[in-house]
Amino acid sequence: MPYFLCRLATEDGRSLVQSFLASSAEDCRKHFEGKGFCVLDIHKDWKKTSAPSLPFEKKVKDKDFIMFNQELVALLRAGYPILKSLELISGRAKNVHLKELLQKIEADVRSGKALSESFVPYEKEFSKVYTAALMAGEQSGNLPGTIGRYLDYAKVIAHTKARIRSALLYPTVLIVFALILMAILVNFILPRFAGFYADFGAQLPGVTRVLISLATGLRTSTPVLLVGVVILVLVLARMKKKERVLLALDKLKLKVPYFRRIRLETAISLFSRTLSLLIEAGITLLPGLPIACQAIPNKFLMKQTRHIPDDIRNGGSLSDSLGRTGFFTPLATDMIRIGENSANLHGMLKEVADVYDQRIQTRIDTFVSLIEPVIIIFMGLLVALMLLAVYLPIFNIIQIQR
Repeated sequence: MPYFLCRLATEDGRSLVQSFLASSAEDCRKHFEGKGFCVLDIHKDWKKTSAPSLPFEKKVKDKDFIMFNQELVALLRAGYPILKSLELISGRAKNVHLKELLQKIEADVRSGKALSESFVPYEKEFSKVYTAALMAGEQSGNLPGTIGRYLDYAKVIAHTKARIRSALLYPTVLIVFALILMAILVNFILPRFAGFYADFGAQLPGVTRVLISLATGLRTSTPVLLVGVVILVLVLARMKKKERVLLALDKLKLKVPYFRRIRLETAISLFSRTLSLLIEAGITLLPGLPIACQAIPNKFLMKQTRHIPDDIRNGGSLSDSLGRTGFFTPLATDMIRIGENSANLHGMLKEVADVYDQRIQTRIDTFVSLIEPVIIIFMGLLVALMLLAVYLPIFNIIQIQR
C-alpha cells in the first residue's frame, strides 16, 4: 500500500499535513473524515514510496513482531481497549508490511470480529501458534497474560535462530573469502605470468599449467554456467511449490550425517515448546496437537506425527504415541510420560524443550570449533598451491639463465 500526503483542516480552522498509509486515496479520505477532519487535498507521498520487495523476502521480521506484541501487552494491561491499542501501534509501526497487516486487522476488529479471528487470514505471516494463543487468551479472559507467555516462546525461538546464524557466519565468510582469493589468482595473476614465462621459452610446471587451463576453461564456460544456474534456480523454485518435492527434500536433509541429529532435536524442541505454550494458555491436548505438529520445520518429520491425535482419541498416551513417530528419543518420551503421570505435562514439555535447545547449541558450538581449523587448513593449502604455481616457473627460469 502507498503513503498519501493529506492536507487537513480542523474544526477550529487550523491546517495540518499528515502522511497516511492506505490502499487508496478514497480510503485515506474516509479515515480522516471519520476522525472529524475536513480533507482539503490528497496525493501520493513519493518521499515515503519504497521499492517493491522481492517475492522471497521475509517481510515481517521476528524483532518487529515481538516489539508489536510487547507494546500490545503494555497497552492492554494499562486498560486500553484492543481497537485503540491496534490503532496506536499501527500508527507507529516502521515495517511497512506489518503496518499494512495491522491496519487490515484493525478494520476487521472495528467491524466486530474477535482479535484471534482477525489474525486467522494472516497465519502464514504470524503462525497458527499465535492465533491459537490469542483464542485461548480471549476464552480465558486473560489476553495480556497469554500474549506474554507467547512472547517468552517467540523470544526463545528467535534467539535460537539468531545463535545458529551467528555461529555459521564466520565459517561462511572464510569460505567466501577463500573462493574470491582463488578466483582472483587464477583469472588475473596466473595468465599474466604465463605470457611472461613464454617469452623465456621455459616449460611451465604441471601445477601452473593445470591452474591456467582451469582459468581458461572457467572464462570460456562462464556464460553457459550462469545460464545453467538461472535455469536450475527457476526449476527448483517451481518444484518447491509441490508437496511431494518438499517432502523429498526434507527427507534428503535428514541423511546429512552431522546435521541429521540437529534437525531431529530441533523438531523435538519446537514441538514440545509449542504444545507446552498451548496447554499453559488453556487449550486442551487434542486441539493443541495439530498446531504443535505444524511447528515442526521438517515436513517429512511432521508427516510422521499425523497419527498422534487419533492415538489420543483412542485412549493412548502422548508419550507412547510420540515414541512411535521414530524420531522422538527415549529421554524425551520418558520425560513426557513423567509429566502425564504427575499432571504437569506443560511443565515437563518445557523442560524437554530446554534440554534439547541446550543440546542443539552444544552441537552447533562443536561444529563451529571443528570447522574453523578445517577452513584455515584449506586456505593454507590453497595459498601454498598458488605460491607453488607462481614461484616454480621462476626457479626454472633462473636455472635456464644459468
